[in-house]
Amino acid sequence: MEENMEEGQTQKGCSECCIKCLSGIPYASLIATILLYAGVALFCGCGHEALSGTVTILQNYFEVVRSPVDALDVFTMIDILKYVIYGVAAAFFVYGILLMVEGFFTTGAIRDLYGDFKITTCGRCVSAWFIMLTYIFMLAWLGVTAFTSLPVFMYFNIWNTCQNTTLVEGANLCFDLRQFGIVTTNEEKKVCTGSEKFYKMCESNELDLTFHLFVCALAGAGAAVIAMVHYLMVLAANWAYVKDACRMQKYEDIKTKEEQELHDIHSTRSKERLNAYT
Repeated sequence: MEENMEEGQTQKGCSECCIKCLSGIPYASLIATILLYAGVALFCGCGHEALSGTVTILQNYFEVVRSPVDALDVFTMIDILKYVIYGVAAAFFVYGILLMVEGFFTTGAIRDLYGDFKITTCGRCVSAWFIMLTYIFMLAWLGVTAFTSLPVFMYFNIWNTCQNTTLVEGANLCFDLRQFGIVTTNEEKKVCTGSEKFYKMCESNELDLTFHLFVCALAGAGAAVIAMVHYLMVLAANWAYVKDACRMQKYEDIKTKEEQELHDIHSTRSKERLNAYT
C-alpha cells in the first residue's frame, strides 16, 4: 500500500511538473518563430537557387558575358545579392532565438508576479526595444517582398509566352534585357519568338525551375512579413501585460508597506498601554 501511494505521489508530481513547464511556453511566440524560420528558409534557399538559375539563363540564351574588370554588371549584383541572403539567414536565425527568449522571460514574469520574480525597468526597456526593432524589420520585409515581385513578374511574362507559343507564332515578340535595366543601352541582348534560342530556352528546365523558385521566394518573404506582424502583436500584448503587472506589483508593495506600518503602530501602542498599566 505504501509503495502504491509513493508511486501515485511520484506520478502526480511528474504530471504537475509537466503542466507547469507547458504553461510556461509562450505559444504565440513559438508559432511566430516557426513561421519566421520557414519564411526565411524558403526565401533564402529558393532565392539563392533562383539567382543561380538566372545566371545560367543570361549566359546560355541571352549571351551576356561577365565583365573582365571589376565593374558593377548584372553578375556582380547577383553575387552581392547572394551574400545579402547569407547575412539575412544568419541574422534572422539569431533574432528569432532572441524573440523566443524574450517571450519566455515575459511569460515567466507575468506568471510569477506574486513570487520571487521581479519585473525590472531594464526588462521593460528591452521589450520596448524589441517592438521598435520588429516594426523596422517588418517594413524591411515589405520592401523585400516588393523587390522579389519584380523578377517574378519578368519571368512570368517569359514563361507565359513560352506556354502559349502557338498563339504568338505569327507575331515577332522580343525579350530585350535593356527594358529591364539588366544591360546598358549600348548592348543589344534579346531573344525573339521564332528563333532557335527562344525554343531552346522554353524547352529547358532552367526557365521553369527559376520562375517557380522566385515564386517560392516571394511566398517566403510574405511569410516573413506575416511572422513580423505576429511578433508585433505578441510583443505589444506582452508589453501591456508587463505594464499592468508592474502597476499591480507597485500596488502590492505599497499595500504591504502600509500594513507593516499599521502593524508597527499597533504594536507600539500596545506596548505603551502595557507600560502604563504596569
